[in-house]
Amino acid sequence: MSGLGGLNKSAHGVVIGLAQLQLPTVRNRAELAAQTQRIVAMVGKARRNMATMDLVVFPEYALHGLSMDTSPEIMCSLDGPEVAAFKQACVDHRIWGCFSLMEANPGGNPYNSGIVIDDTGEIRLYYRKMHPWVPVEPWEPGNLGVPVCDGPNGSRLALIICHDGMLPEMAREAAYKGAEIILRTAGYTAPIRHAWKITNQANAFCNLAYTASVCMCGSDGDFDSMGEGMFCSFDGTVLVQGGGRVDEIITCELRPDLVREARTGWGVENNIYQLYHRGYVAVKGGAQDFPYTYMQDMAAGTYRLPWSDQVQVVDGTSCGFAAPTRDYGGAGSHPLVEPSKKEQQP
Repeated sequence: MSGLGGLNKSAHGVVIGLAQLQLPTVRNRAELAAQTQRIVAMVGKARRNMATMDLVVFPEYALHGLSMDTSPEIMCSLDGPEVAAFKQACVDHRIWGCFSLMEANPGGNPYNSGIVIDDTGEIRLYYRKMHPWVPVEPWEPGNLGVPVCDGPNGSRLALIICHDGMLPEMAREAAYKGAEIILRTAGYTAPIRHAWKITNQANAFCNLAYTASVCMCGSDGDFDSMGEGMFCSFDGTVLVQGGGRVDEIITCELRPDLVREARTGWGVENNIYQLYHRGYVAVKGGAQDFPYTYMQDMAAGTYRLPWSDQVQVVDGTSCGFAAPTRDYGGAGSHPLVEPSKKEQQP
């Protein structure tokens, strides 16, 4: 059930639009400003396209394109003009928005970040991509964890970005924190098409969550992004799937109340609960142990594959990036508000 894409919105529904935005080329401040305005215009299109829409989601790289250019001139910040324009667009059109930006980082490479802004212009979720698509992407690994926020109409939202969705731990972390709708933004090109579909479905089913996922679309003359916005239900079925039409907005109504019903009412295949309650038919409450070696080793800092010594690609030199010389600095703070507001807090 998708409510005919949101045309017939229910009392408990959340209508989401996935914008298959034309892949841009952005090389300087002027082009960055122009692309900002193009996204702002698409926010307006989303509102005109569907009066019931609660949230419009733009793909990863919507603002910067796929050049992997880390020039300081075109990097962004939460208090910069690009984010200010996105906030104003959400206010003007009374709609929530999910946006992508490459975020300046004085301490290293830029972050690949995403934000969710509500219809009053407030940032409700701020995320830095945990798993850049190595060896192709130069971005700093995210240090904010996987945040979850209250979304429109009582929903709970999380955002993961592109390659994040290929690691099942990411969607599991989002659901563990209560996310009922997992947004996934991407810039993927056609070779990833099959993996895109099956991971969106698996992430939904394994966590009893909706997934709402969208890629950039069209060509910039060098790369061809695939679009293919996709909504998956919590049983893993595809509710709505887009194609490769540039600037099309794929819509669907999602029902977080049905996610809650499944998570509390299902016995068979309630996998996210059963992970920590193994065999509860045989033993009271199930086995609540920690049997997974790879998790134990990660926590101990000793994660190592049997074939680690044979892995051939371990930095970005094959894609033209210099081998890094500094170690990871560790997790940072989790600023859920803009720096200017955070500084005012006692």
